[in-house]
Amino acid sequence: MFADSAYRGNHFRDAVRAKGRIPRIVATGMWGRDEQEALHKLHAWNQPIHRVRGRIEKIFGTWKRCYDLRRMRWRGLAKAAVQVHLTAIAYNLKRTMNILTAQARSLQPL
Repeated sequence: MFADSAYRGNHFRDAVRAKGRIPRIVATGMWGRDEQEALHKLHAWNQPIHRVRGRIEKIFGTWKRCYDLRRMRWRGLAKAAVQVHLTAIAYNLKRTMNILTAQARSLQPL
Protein backbone atom coordinates (compact mmCIF):
# COMPACT_ATOMS: atom_id res chain seq x y z
CA MET A 1 0.00 0.00 0.00
CA PHE A 2 1.57 3.27 -1.17
CA ALA A 3 0.70 6.58 0.45
CA ASP A 4 2.08 10.01 1.17
CA SER A 5 3.31 11.23 4.54
CA ALA A 6 -0.21 12.28 5.63
CA TYR A 7 -0.89 8.58 6.29
CA ARG A 8 2.11 8.10 8.55
CA GLY A 9 0.82 6.81 11.85
CA ASN A 10 -0.15 3.72 13.79
CA HIS A 11 -3.80 3.65 12.74
CA PHE A 12 -3.08 3.45 9.01
CA ARG A 13 -0.12 1.11 9.48
CA ASP A 14 -2.14 -1.31 11.61
CA ALA A 15 -5.08 -1.28 9.17
CA VAL A 16 -2.79 -2.09 6.22
CA ARG A 17 -0.99 -4.85 8.11
CA ALA A 18 -4.32 -6.34 9.20
CA LYS A 19 -5.06 -6.89 5.52
CA GLY A 20 -1.74 -8.69 5.09
CA ARG A 21 -0.02 -5.88 3.21
CA ILE A 22 3.09 -3.83 3.80
CA PRO A 23 2.66 -0.05 4.19
CA ARG A 24 5.02 1.98 1.99
CA ILE A 25 4.72 5.62 3.00
CA VAL A 26 6.82 8.43 1.58
CA ALA A 27 9.50 9.54 4.03
CA THR A 28 10.27 13.25 4.15
CA GLY A 29 13.33 13.13 6.38
CA MET A 30 15.69 10.78 8.15
CA TRP A 31 18.01 11.30 11.04
CA GLY A 32 21.59 10.20 10.87
CA ARG A 33 25.12 11.28 11.53
CA ASP A 34 26.14 11.16 7.89
CA GLU A 35 24.00 13.44 5.75
CA GLN A 36 24.91 11.74 2.46
CA GLU A 37 24.04 8.32 3.85
CA ALA A 38 20.71 9.60 5.17
CA LEU A 39 19.90 11.17 1.78
CA HIS A 40 20.84 7.94 0.00
CA LYS A 41 18.56 5.89 2.30
CA LEU A 42 15.76 8.43 1.83
CA HIS A 43 16.09 8.25 -1.97
CA ALA A 44 16.26 4.44 -1.95
CA TRP A 45 13.12 4.23 0.22
CA ASN A 46 11.06 6.74 -1.79
CA GLN A 47 12.05 5.72 -5.33
CA PRO A 48 9.68 2.74 -5.76
CA ILE A 49 6.89 4.70 -4.06
CA HIS A 50 7.32 7.69 -6.38
CA ARG A 51 7.34 5.45 -9.45
CA VAL A 52 3.93 3.96 -8.60
CA ARG A 53 2.36 7.14 -7.28
CA GLY A 54 3.55 9.12 -10.30
CA ARG A 55 1.49 6.98 -12.65
CA ILE A 56 -1.60 7.24 -10.47
CA GLU A 57 -1.37 10.95 -9.63
CA LYS A 58 -1.03 11.78 -13.34
CA ILE A 59 -4.51 10.35 -13.94
CA PHE A 60 -6.03 12.29 -11.04
CA GLY A 61 -4.37 15.47 -12.31
CA THR A 62 -5.86 14.91 -15.75
CA TRP A 63 -9.29 14.34 -14.23
CA LYS A 64 -9.03 17.59 -12.29
CA ARG A 65 -7.64 19.62 -15.18
CA CYS A 66 -9.60 18.27 -18.16
CA TYR A 67 -12.75 16.77 -16.70
CA ASP A 68 -13.61 19.47 -14.14
CA LEU A 69 -13.22 17.19 -11.13
CA ARG A 70 -11.95 19.94 -8.84
CA ARG A 71 -15.45 20.21 -7.44
CA MET A 72 -18.32 17.81 -7.11
CA ARG A 73 -21.35 18.73 -9.20
CA TRP A 74 -23.85 17.05 -6.87
CA ARG A 75 -24.17 16.69 -3.12
CA GLY A 76 -23.96 13.38 -1.34
CA LEU A 77 -21.57 10.48 -1.43
CA ALA A 78 -23.60 8.39 -3.89
CA LYS A 79 -23.92 11.22 -6.41
CA ALA A 80 -20.25 12.15 -6.04
CA ALA A 81 -19.37 8.51 -6.72
CA VAL A 82 -21.46 8.66 -9.89
CA GLN A 83 -19.54 11.75 -11.02
CA VAL A 84 -16.20 10.05 -10.40
CA HIS A 85 -17.32 6.90 -12.24
CA LEU A 86 -18.55 8.92 -15.23
CA THR A 87 -15.24 10.79 -15.29
CA ALA A 88 -13.35 7.49 -15.26
CA ILE A 89 -15.48 6.17 -18.12
CA ALA A 90 -14.90 9.33 -20.19
CA TYR A 91 -11.15 9.24 -19.49
CA ASN A 92 -10.90 5.56 -20.46
CA LEU A 93 -12.93 6.06 -23.66
CA LYS A 94 -10.75 8.97 -24.75
CA ARG A 95 -7.58 7.08 -23.87
CA THR A 96 -8.79 4.01 -25.78
CA MET A 97 -9.56 6.11 -28.85
CA ASN A 98 -6.10 7.71 -28.69
CA ILE A 99 -4.43 4.29 -28.43
CA LEU A 100 -6.47 2.84 -31.30
CA THR A 101 -5.79 5.88 -33.48
CA ALA A 102 -2.05 5.63 -32.82
CA GLN A 103 -2.08 1.92 -33.67
CA ALA A 104 -4.02 2.53 -36.88
CA ARG A 105 -1.51 5.20 -37.95
CA SER A 106 1.42 2.91 -37.29
CA LEU A 107 -0.16 0.16 -39.44
CA GLN A 108 -0.82 2.38 -42.46
CA PRO A 109 1.64 1.93 -45.34
CA LEU A 110 3.85 4.87 -46.16
